Amino acid sequence: MPSTARLRVLIVDDEPLARLRLRGLLADCVHPAAEVVDEAGSAAEALHALARHAQVDAVLLDIHMPGMDGMALARRLKEQVASGGGPVPAVVLVTAHAEHALQAFEVEAVDYLTKPVRRPRLQEALVRVAQRLGRTVAPLAPPVPVEQPTLVVSDRGRVLRIPVAEVVYLKAEMKYVTLVTTRHRYVLDDALTDLEQRLGDAALRIHRSVVVAKSAVRALERRVLPGAEAEDSGEAWAVRVDPGDEWLPVSRRQLAQVREVLAG
Repeated sequence: MPSTARLRVLIVDDEPLARLRLRGLLADCVHPAAEVVDEAGSAAEALHALARHAQVDAVLLDIHMPGMDGMALARRLKEQVASGGGPVPAVVLVTAHAEHALQAFEVEAVDYLTKPVRRPRLQEALVRVAQRLGRTVAPLAPPVPVEQPTLVVSDRGRVLRIPVAEVVYLKAEMKYVTLVTTRHRYVLDDALTDLEQRLGDAALRIHRSVVVAKSAVRALERRVLPGAEAEDSGEAWAVRVDPGDEWLPVSRRQLAQVREVLAG
């Protein structure tokens, strides 16, 4: 098979949004490129998918799933090879926890990715898959221009890529999270904690229901805000974010971190 052929990938994860995010990341991988041949929400569905498709080069396999988990499925695929059952796809384990690294070695996984998966790290895993298949992969030249980090979110069923530089703040309201950017306002299906983790050092939790972009914080003052942790004066700590000139509540335990952001 020529080295330029796309890798055929099966995504296995019981969370639909996680599968959507991996599909989006794979679409951005170019060295080697990959295509999603199918998705599965369980190990049983994955086995059916593997039976349907004549060629699957790699399985992006979530470890924690109901029923047969990802590690059990990986062992089953390894046993298939040992028993002479023919070639099986390379396994790339995906998990939110890092305690399974030794088990990943035992099932001969090609790579081990921790959530939230980053595109460069996923690209490295695809390179390892290609090498296992005997394909030649030339060194990847540095991207020009440098890729800008993005936040992949689900807005009422639509999967969007939001530049991290455009994020102003996120606020949990009822069952949804409102994302305010420099251009738009979105209503997301994602959990606030998950979004905070994916933003990493670019964001700061200032309240149990509010995460702000550090670059958007402009001022810290006492103000009268409905629902905030008010003192006897009726005022509460709040930050002003820009653009939009909005004031957002700050919990007392986060005051020191907010002051550090303003000072730095």
